[in-house]
Amino acid sequence: MLKNYLTVRPEGQAEIIIQKSRFIGHIKRTESEEEALAFIQKIKKEHSQATHNCSAYLIGEHDQHQKANDDGEPSGTAGVPMLEVLKQNNLKDTSVVVTRYYGGIKLGAGGLIRAYSKTTSEALKATGIVERQLMKEIALTIEYPLLGKLENELRQQNYLIKDIDYLELVTFNVLVNIDEIDSFTDWIIDLTSDQVEIEQKSDQYVERPYQT
Repeated sequence: MLKNYLTVRPEGQAEIIIQKSRFIGHIKRTESEEEALAFIQKIKKEHSQATHNCSAYLIGEHDQHQKANDDGEPSGTAGVPMLEVLKQNNLKDTSVVVTRYYGGIKLGAGGLIRAYSKTTSEALKATGIVERQLMKEIALTIEYPLLGKLENELRQQNYLIKDIDYLELVTFNVLVNIDEIDSFTDWIIDLTSDQVEIEQKSDQYVERPYQT
């Protein structure tokens, strides 16, 4: 699993008009090639009357699956420029479909490349990019006298408290950066004078908005 990577919010779109042609960019987070192909087919079905539904996607930790399709536009003028926009933004697990309703004015190869690139960029802006950070969930179990101290210190240090279980003992479920587990554990032991039970649980991603 990657420690962190950029991708898009679940789904979004944007529309622009260029020389009377209507371009609609559709973006979706897709974590498998099957998801990507299903998304592309869905858009094609919704816009079956469109002149073109061009597509591109990047899937996998190392971009193992990537594809660009011009859907009838001159070769290299649509799908590849769309794919390049995804790559330039360092995105993973992302699919894009740009639907074009022809407006009667030919754009030429250069104009098409700019149009499909711009539509993809605008759709990305409308959808939003997020950074996914790999975290380890760690359970900290203490007796009640330590409750206030531990909670205050965790919040002051900006650790992400997932939830707190108030039973016979108190358990804090905290999300910690995967690279900071050892230092976090040492800090907690010192803070509580070793009056704590520490259990490492599952790995999971936490998403935060990413500003380009």
